[in-house]
Amino acid sequence: MAKESLSEQAYRLIRGMIVRLELTPGAVVREDELQDQLEIGRTPIREALQRLARDQFLIVIPRRGMIVSNIEIAELSTLYETRAILEPYVARLACDRGTADHWKQMRKVLDEAKKRAKTAQDQIQYDAQCHEIVWDAAGNRFLTDTLDVLYAQSDRLWHIYLSDVADMGHALEEHDEILAALESGDNELVYKLSAAHVRSFDAQVRDAVRKRLEFISS
Repeated sequence: MAKESLSEQAYRLIRGMIVRLELTPGAVVREDELQDQLEIGRTPIREALQRLARDQFLIVIPRRGMIVSNIEIAELSTLYETRAILEPYVARLACDRGTADHWKQMRKVLDEAKKRAKTAQDQIQYDAQCHEIVWDAAGNRFLTDTLDVLYAQSDRLWHIYLSDVADMGHALEEHDEILAALESGDNELVYKLSAAHVRSFDAQVRDAVRKRLEFISS
């Protein structure tokens, strides 16, 4: 695996702060503070921020700098419909192109999750690892880069409504089924299970949104 550049490292760390709501929607992003906090130089930080703006995690305000973008409830449908098209297709590619080493790695992640995933936060981290293995197995970096951003935005929504989501264990159980299909080489079953997995996540977030809105209006 190629060594991660400082720019890539800064991008990953800052995006993680946005996803986990350490940088909340509307927050002003200050380069100097990020340099001190991450101990990364000005140029990699600036490159990372520019990339985050392209990926719609940040908004550039002329003469004011950058702020963290908001993600609206209305965007749930467009986010879902994009992932619903790409995720199953990539999973089918992974089934055709992946190796036994990929599936061993995925099995290791799921086995570890069963032992160590105690909270919903733990569970979604293992869920992300499973997705990343499937994307790698698909061997298409353009699709992988797109799905990486889409998943991060989905993850961000999940964090916003975290208090309403009690458990993500079902997602890991779904990965168990997907892995069995991947190991068997049944690409059509992989496609169907992956589509169902994305639908399930979308339904859970929508239910959390509904509960939050009902609570606010009550």
